[in-house]
Amino acid sequence: MKKFILTVGPALLHEVPLKDIHSNRNIYRINGAHGSAGDIEGYIAEIRSQIPGAAILMDLPGNKVRTKDVPNDGIKLVKGETFSMPSQCFNYPDFYRHLKPGMTAWANDSVYTFEVVSADADRITFLSKSDGVLINGKGVHIRGMHKDIPFLFEKDRELINLANKYQLEYVGLSFVRSADNVREAKALLSEGIDVISKIETKDAVNDINNILPLVKYILVDRGDLSTDIGIMNIPRYQKYIVEKARYYDVKVFLATQVLKNMESKPIPTIGEVEALYEIYKSGVYGVQMSEETAVGKYVRETVAVLNDMFESVKEETVI
Repeated sequence: MKKFILTVGPALLHEVPLKDIHSNRNIYRINGAHGSAGDIEGYIAEIRSQIPGAAILMDLPGNKVRTKDVPNDGIKLVKGETFSMPSQCFNYPDFYRHLKPGMTAWANDSVYTFEVVSADADRITFLSKSDGVLINGKGVHIRGMHKDIPFLFEKDRELINLANKYQLEYVGLSFVRSADNVREAKALLSEGIDVISKIETKDAVNDINNILPLVKYILVDRGDLSTDIGIMNIPRYQKYIVEKARYYDVKVFLATQVLKNMESKPIPTIGEVEALYEIYKSGVYGVQMSEETAVGKYVRETVAVLNDMFESVKEETVI
């Protein structure tokens, strides 16, 4: 284990200054899905102000369909009941064109499941198969639709321009489906910016032998991948991807719910500690914290767990 990707947000960077948790192992991730290009440029400036020379990852939102302009209190979901949303409450205005009654949608990293009831230019109606609250910025995934939409949305191109302007260290490519997608993005990036190709679609797994020779790094986003392959298939897919990457000498980051419990509690679960230990021992290059540091209540404690496990594994002896 060499690196920790820590997502900045209202918690880390604003409530918790970077100096409180900084080390040279840290890469500070800006989630390009949240905020305007101007907001994100402000994040770059603030990171550089707090830690000059900090390594920054610009994570492009990609062509993931996300909710937008949802009321602040969200949309209440009740299992077995329908709910409707204006068709323009998604970052992809033509989303409704891809929907047919009976289709299944997976939302918020497969936490919620919906069935499409109807869709037109005005409204989309779903039958919820989950209880909860749907808020802004959450993905809503329909399997198989992305072959018909562009790889890079306009916002991705704006953020690539920012990455070039500030010569950021890394750019994360979201929802890669083929080696051609990687080539398209790399052609727009300045020399010296390393691409992290995210493996979060079944298509990317199927084209892994062509993607890996193009990059130094990949990131396995287990949350988004689960919406494409089913959550029960994540362990074997993860194992397969990591083995492939090691064969090609490509460094691997793992993301999604690594220390999920620490968003709201000061300690991880035993299951999380055990899984983190196995990740460290597997030869994976790094892990990514998402909500744990962006909005979590225990940022310092989360980073301390990462560092403590690092030291524990480094000094490990046979008992």
